[in-house]
Amino acid sequence: MKELETIKQKIHEIRNQKVMLDYDLASLYEIETRVLKQSVKRNISRFPIDFMFVLNENEINEMVSQIVIPSKSYFEGSLPFAFTKQGVAMLSSVLNTDKAIEINISIMRTFVTIRQFALNYTELQNRINEIESQFPEIYNVLN
Repeated sequence: MKELETIKQKIHEIRNQKVMLDYDLASLYEIETRVLKQSVKRNISRFPIDFMFVLNENEINEMVSQIVIPSKSYFEGSLPFAFTKQGVAMLSSVLNTDKAIEINISIMRTFVTIRQFALNYTELQNRINEIESQFPEIYNVLN
């Protein structure tokens, strides 16, 4: 469960998508970010825009302002790659090590957990709205 929590903290929302950044994935896979990026570049046809994209300067500045990363220099001059759930799954075919497979399974489980939480939240919110509409007099007194 601790591993799922660690992974969940490394999932960010960028361009209205849940993504993981190359340096976080490299850390989980216990490889250098440079090695991960080289593997992706050698297999770039496996990573269409809905699987992986490169962060722009505005997105990096926003991450710095949200203290997700300490500074722009953290990337050592290269723009980070952001991987969607599908991109992370594709990484398992590019980085075919036991560690990559193990981590990818944990990442997929984490994405599923986050999605389930979002669905449960929406369902709960809909139920609250339904109850409020059935009993407006009680709701008005409480507010």
